[in-house]
Amino acid sequence: MDLKNKTILITGGGAGIGLEAAKQFLENNANVIITGRNQEKLDAAKKRYPNIIAIKSDVASGEDAISLLRQVKELGGIDILYNNAGVGVMPLNLGIANDKHLENATYEMNINYLGVVRLNNLFLDMLQSRKESAIINTTSILSYVPSLLEPTYSASKTALAFYTKSLREHLRIANSNVKVFELLPPLVATEMTASRNDKKISPEALVKELIAGLKKDRYTIRVGDTKVVYILNRLFPKFAFRLVNPKKADKFLE
Repeated sequence: MDLKNKTILITGGGAGIGLEAAKQFLENNANVIITGRNQEKLDAAKKRYPNIIAIKSDVASGEDAISLLRQVKELGGIDILYNNAGVGVMPLNLGIANDKHLENATYEMNINYLGVVRLNNLFLDMLQSRKESAIINTTSILSYVPSLLEPTYSASKTALAFYTKSLREHLRIANSNVKVFELLPPLVATEMTASRNDKKISPEALVKELIAGLKKDRYTIRVGDTKVVYILNRLFPKFAFRLVNPKKADKFLE
């Protein structure tokens, strides 16, 4: 896929992976629109990269999504929709029934899965009107093997992974020109993972792999440890499970 002069919309673009993606897409001569819920972060991103367009929008809000579509149409439309926004909530105690579990799971599912479906549905006609276009959905290493510490987050990313594969095939059958990419990161060093001491990769390294995959039309882009876990889970699923869920994690579940 040729990125030059393409216009890309990046959700959750005010910080972390999304902001790094904005930087690297600009370096590849693309036009970039970012969205996010935090106006201060969007303003800081705009100050850092004046060429981007920043729009405050919450992917979990239907009203915001419709407003975003209208604003993007006024700007001339997009060629690539990069569904990057995502959230994760660590469980308090899985062994005790608690309304907070459902609240957290709903929060994760609304943003990580339903928000993606909503935006894809709204922007699909626009993307199909372009000569070459794409949807990028960010799933996770945990869509292969669930984390005991992040069960509902893992579930939301697994739902997105199945949806992404189905969407790609549906569009192929319909002879659509919209390419559907799945980005599968391992643990990435962002604000969301700042308190964790596990092995992480940088947003810069992740986005480099993403852009390389886009240019080669590699529709499933596994990065870092995701490649290893993918193979191990196919051959030795119990070993892969313990690799993702080491013994030291058990103490958090007691």
